[in-house]
Amino acid sequence: MDIVLSGIRSTGKLHLGNYYGALRNFIRMQEENKCYFFIADIHSLTTHPDPKMLHENVKNVLVDYLAAGIDPEKSVIYVQSDLPETAELYLYLNMHAYLGELSKTSSFKEKARKQPENVNAGLLTYPTLMAADILIHRADKVPVGKDQEQHLEMTRRFARRFNHFYGVEYFKEPVAYNFGEELVKIPGLDGSGKMGKSEGNAIYLGESPKEIEKKVKKALTDAGPTAPNSIKPDYIENLFTLLRVVSAPEVVQHYELQWNTCTIRYGDLKKQLAEDIIKVTTPIRERIQEIEKNDAYLRKVTLEGAERARESARKTIEGVREIVGFKPF
Repeated sequence: MDIVLSGIRSTGKLHLGNYYGALRNFIRMQEENKCYFFIADIHSLTTHPDPKMLHENVKNVLVDYLAAGIDPEKSVIYVQSDLPETAELYLYLNMHAYLGELSKTSSFKEKARKQPENVNAGLLTYPTLMAADILIHRADKVPVGKDQEQHLEMTRRFARRFNHFYGVEYFKEPVAYNFGEELVKIPGLDGSGKMGKSEGNAIYLGESPKEIEKKVKKALTDAGPTAPNSIKPDYIENLFTLLRVVSAPEVVQHYELQWNTCTIRYGDLKKQLAEDIIKVTTPIRERIQEIEKNDAYLRKVTLEGAERARESARKTIEGVREIVGFKPF
């Protein structure tokens, strides 16, 4: 079986973008691969989260993983900080990562622009830590979104560089994995682009029907089309993108026809969209409410996940130490 690895940063609860962009595929992947799914709490430290909230955020992602359908019997679910071998490999890889290439990554430039008062070394070496996450399990495939493709290519580069420098064929070069389908990018409700936690435009998997209705109702719209078959502005196209994801094809066709004939009523569209989102999220929300109260189960999942992840990571680190030249006396 191929080894698949992916992780989500522990910066808050998961939303529709996480579900359709990642979780739904994770659930399919675990049926035919050996999967490692982790919660990236070390990655979250680049933005200096409140220590009092860090554990709560990890718990939120863990609960959402389980409620969405990731099965700890089929996949290895672990917390990144429970795997010290990742931090050790991160250190070794940093010795072969160069300032010029790290400072040119799109994510670093974007983060530096957004938080100029906190351009820390962790932001700069984010791709190296991501590479360590992947290479520690010698992963074959990595499900990545468009915004992470550059990081995956850097992982491949670091693997090649390590192999070449030490004259070995130790690390595989992992490839992107998305079932050959186009990656789904879920837009936010404010018309500003991708759905995200920090953008404040997200619908979370555990939200109540009332909260979902309220958010959808406030989504940006306009007076409607003034000419038949006109191009939709981005904020309207965003609503249709969401509709295509959560609604039946005939529902989408109905509102496309209304748009094209200038008879669309946004109130009706929003009501339909909210109903269909609620239909998708209700079973997940109910499982979230059940799982989040069960601390014994969460402890069992993370302890067993850490043990299984360390079994894989230890073998990798032992090999790396030997290749680098560390030997016991």
